[in-house]
Amino acid sequence: MLTSGAIDCDIHPGVPGIKTLLPYMSAHWQSAFIERGMDGFDPASYPPNAPISCRADWRVSGGKPGTDFAQLQRQALDHFGTRFAICNPLYGGPMAVSETMGAAICSATNDWIAAEWLARDPRLRASIVVPAQAPHLAVEEIERLASDQRFVQILLPAAAEMPYGKRYYWPIYQAAEKYDLPIGLHTGSLFRHAPTSNGWPSQYLHDYVAAHQVFEDQLLSLIYEGALTKFDRLRLVFLESGVTWLPGFLWRANKTWRGVRPEVPWVKAAPAELVRHHVRLTMQPLDAPPDAADLGFVLDQLGSDDMLLFATDYPHWQFDGDAALPAGIDAGLVRKMMVDNPLATYARLGK
Repeated sequence: MLTSGAIDCDIHPGVPGIKTLLPYMSAHWQSAFIERGMDGFDPASYPPNAPISCRADWRVSGGKPGTDFAQLQRQALDHFGTRFAICNPLYGGPMAVSETMGAAICSATNDWIAAEWLARDPRLRASIVVPAQAPHLAVEEIERLASDQRFVQILLPAAAEMPYGKRYYWPIYQAAEKYDLPIGLHTGSLFRHAPTSNGWPSQYLHDYVAAHQVFEDQLLSLIYEGALTKFDRLRLVFLESGVTWLPGFLWRANKTWRGVRPEVPWVKAAPAELVRHHVRLTMQPLDAPPDAADLGFVLDQLGSDDMLLFATDYPHWQFDGDAALPAGIDAGLVRKMMVDNPLATYARLGK
């Protein structure tokens, strides 16, 4: 049930390693990585050999998932009839404890993706990877690349050092509004704090399933700290957050806000209203119920057809075969998810 000319809002070209990025770094940072013996360092976000990191028939022989350009063209663009695909490279710049090293990795990643991927296929667009641990340096990177219309979004990990509603992060949102760039919060972490409220999990499976809790916490922070009220034109895209958790969240957030809203007088609108105005979610991976009819019911509870975006999450293995869309989605919503909503969310795609 794919629509020709779909816009894929989340694909993942793989960075082969730090050595690949060295040519895009200053002489200082090239020397620093080599002299410290860190040029073989590979701060990849996904365990490369984990089955979930790549569909079996999409793996690159002898390499990391997502690193073969021609293979990505065939499998992620040609095969799905994609009009545009947004590259979200998940790499370790935002994770570095050193703010300046993190900024150097982020800048090199952006220049690498522009030269090695965007320049080679007009269907590709990308997010600006920024050091979330240093908002002032993040703004510098946004300013540096804002004139390049191929960059259509700002990418942040879902879990940072503090909740994203804090004023510490507001300069990033101000820059996002200035350049009409959505902010993509992608599942993942700076690993500053345990990913669950009870501490560190023992298995990757626990970490993975618990990821949606981080999105709930960030959304609460953005609402109640006043960020979504202050930055009315800010658009947030939750990447790989899942979807079916959101209706229950909205119900509880509204109910509690009505009872104790004098505590946050700056929040003038109901949380559900703010979320529907500001937040969009990709549909891969979708935490869907097994019955297709139930999925339609859950999606109706969102109260908006404007919130959902198509994504394949290439090359990660989050769906069965080519079933990038689960059964149970109305044909009209499919068209909106795959074309209309992405164009409305990413203003630069229409230029």
